[in-house]
Amino acid sequence: MIELTEKDQKQLEKKGISKETMLGHINTFKEGIPFVNLENAAVIGNGILKFSKEEEKELIAFYDSKLKDLDILKFVPASGAASRMFKALFNFLNAYDPNKESLETYLERTNDKDIKKFSDGLERFPFYEKVMDSIGTSFDSQGEKVYKFISELLGENALNYGFYPKGLLPFHKYGNATATPFEEHLKEGALYAGSNGKAKLHFTISEQHEEMFGEEFKASGPKVSADTGITYDVDYSFQKASTDTLAVDMDNKPFRNEDGSVLFRPGGHGALIQNLNEQDADIIFIKNIDNVAVMKDAQAVADSKKVLAGVLLKEQEKAFEYAALLDKGEVNDETIEEIRNFLSTNLNVRFSDEFDTASNSDKVNILKDKINRPIRICGMVKNEGEPGGGPFWVTNSTGEISLQIIESAQIDMDNPAQADILKNATHFNPVDLVCAVRNYKGEKYDLLKFVDEKQGFITGKTKDGKELKALELPGLWNGAMAFWNTIFVEVPLVTFNPVKSVVDLLKESHQA
Repeated sequence: MIELTEKDQKQLEKKGISKETMLGHINTFKEGIPFVNLENAAVIGNGILKFSKEEEKELIAFYDSKLKDLDILKFVPASGAASRMFKALFNFLNAYDPNKESLETYLERTNDKDIKKFSDGLERFPFYEKVMDSIGTSFDSQGEKVYKFISELLGENALNYGFYPKGLLPFHKYGNATATPFEEHLKEGALYAGSNGKAKLHFTISEQHEEMFGEEFKASGPKVSADTGITYDVDYSFQKASTDTLAVDMDNKPFRNEDGSVLFRPGGHGALIQNLNEQDADIIFIKNIDNVAVMKDAQAVADSKKVLAGVLLKEQEKAFEYAALLDKGEVNDETIEEIRNFLSTNLNVRFSDEFDTASNSDKVNILKDKINRPIRICGMVKNEGEPGGGPFWVTNSTGEISLQIIESAQIDMDNPAQADILKNATHFNPVDLVCAVRNYKGEKYDLLKFVDEKQGFITGKTKDGKELKALELPGLWNGAMAFWNTIFVEVPLVTFNPVKSVVDLLKESHQA
C-alpha cells in the first residue's frame, strides 16, 4: 500500500487529482497495458469508404444544403511547442563551430541530412528575410551564415522561435507577408466551418502562450475577416492539471523529485477528451494545428472536409430516425433487423452471436446502446511510405470487434501474425475527424463514458539521471474515442501537410 504524506495530499488537491486516480495509475503500471488485438487492417471495401468524384459532389452539396441550420465548431489541438520542430537545429548549434571546420566537412563527417536540407533551402523559408535583416549579409563562409542564421532564429535574446507555440510561427509566405498556422486555420474555417457569416474555432493551448495567441488574433483576425466576409468567434482552453499522470520508479512506486514531491507528467493528447467534452455543436471538425496547406490547396482541403461532413450528416439522419423509433417502442422483428443492418453496414458495428438468440426486448436494449453513441468520420490517407499506425479492425478485452485508429506502439511486433496485419495496412490516420456529439434529442453525450482506459501507453523516461516509467492516457483519436461509432473515408494526400521538423516547410505543399 502506498503511504501518502501530508505534502503529497496537498499536491494532489492542488492538481485536482484524487487519491483513487493516483492508485489507479500505479495499478496500471503494475498490471501493464496489453497490446491491442488486431483482426485485420481496414482497407477499401472492408472498413474504408472511397467515393467517386460524382459521389463526392453529391456529399458536398448535401452538406452545403444543411449549412445554414448547423452549429459548427472547428477544434484545433494547438499546445505543441516548436522546440521539437527545431531539434536538429539545436543539435547543430551544440555540435558545430564555423571557426573550426567548413559546413561541407561537418556534413560529410556527420551525414546530417536535416542541416543539409536546411542550408540548401535557406532562402525558401518564410522567415528568411526577417532573420537576414538582423544578421546582415557579410559572412566568411556558408557555415558561418547558417550558424548565425540558426543562432538568430533560436537565440533566447533573438527571435527565440524555439520557445514559441508551433501555431504562431511563420509557416507560409505570400509576397511580402507571412502567415502562421493559426491564421491559416482561420482562413480554412471560412471555407467549410462557417455558417451564416460566422465561424467558431476552439484552440487547446498552453496557458503560458494565451497572451501570444490573443495578440495573433488581434493582428490576423480583422485581416482574414475582411478577406473572407466571416466573423470569427475564437476561444481557448488548457490541458487540465487533473489529467496529468503519475510517474513511477522501476519498482512501481511514485517517482519523487529532488525536493521530495511526487512527479506528475502531462497525460498526452488523450487528456484533450476533457476539453472536447466541454464543447457542444452539431458538428465538430478536429485537425492538428501544424497540418495546414498554402491557400492554393485550400479549396481541395475544404472540399475533402465537406465530403466527410456530408457522410456524417447522412448517416446521423438515419441513426436519429432509428433511435427515436427504439425509444418509442415502435419496432417489430422486421424493424429490429433493419436497424441492425444499418448499424453493421453503415456504422461498422459488429454484433456477437448472442444477439440472434436474445429476446426482442434484449435486442432493443442492445440496439439502443449501439445507436446512441457519438459518431466520428475519420479521413484516411493512402500510405505512400512505410506502414505505420492507422485504421484497423480490433477485438477489445470484452471480445467486441470494432474499427479503431491504432498507433504502431500499441501493436506486439514480436507476434508475427500481428506484425503481418500491420504490414497489410494501406492507409494511415492524418488526424482529420468530423464528429457528432449529440443524440437525436439534441442532448450532448458525456464523451468520457466512451473512453477505453486500456488503450494508454507506458513509456520509459529518465529524470535527474534516474529511470522512470511514464503513463500516457488513451490518445484523443485512439482509445479516447474507442466506443464511438466510426466510419473511415479515404481522403486525398493534399489534406495532409504536417510540420514535424522545420525542414518540412520546404515541401511544395508549404510553398505559396
